[in-house]
Amino acid sequence: MALLDEEIALAVAAMRAGEAVVYPTETFYGIGTDAFSMAGLERIFAVKGRDAAKTIALIAHDEGAAFAVAREVPDIARRLARAFWPGPLTIVMPARHGIPDPLIGPGGGVGVRVSPHPVARELARCLGPITATSANLSGQPPATSLTEARIAFGSKVKVYLEGGTLGAALASTVVTFDRGVIKVLRAGAIAEHRLSAALAGVRT
Repeated sequence: MALLDEEIALAVAAMRAGEAVVYPTETFYGIGTDAFSMAGLERIFAVKGRDAAKTIALIAHDEGAAFAVAREVPDIARRLARAFWPGPLTIVMPARHGIPDPLIGPGGGVGVRVSPHPVARELARCLGPITATSANLSGQPPATSLTEARIAFGSKVKVYLEGGTLGAALASTVVTFDRGVIKVLRAGAIAEHRLSAALAGVRT
């Protein structure tokens, strides 16, 4: 579903101001803000009722922007990115200096993916990396329609971007690496056997 440039501009302005925006992705609706705005990150946690100990992943508009949030990019990460980006694969890598604490996991990693959804990618292109947590109250199912997101958040969210009904069965797969070995942190839309096939002999 195409959106007007004015709608995208309104959403980008809201994110820059530290507000929350609901937007469509290739899996479910997400709730996003400027990933480098502490006010925006605090807003996301408050709106969702999310435990502050749970980190938030990112969406970037292309591979270069995604890898720019990492201190180092393992070769395995590059191989998976070539195979599955844009797509529902979140790769956790060592966070570079300056990444806000709410985005960094206990092991020092930051999760990022490149979404194939044109709205998500355009927001990230205009703004830089955006938060990619699902649009739902903490502990509830992710929203598959804007109506569900509005019921959950109401006026607490500044802008809602329509993307129709989203039919994904699973969220993105989340992976990280330990001494050259891939680890699946969350099973999701990309099955582990597909990861194994893409790595052609790298242990999983």
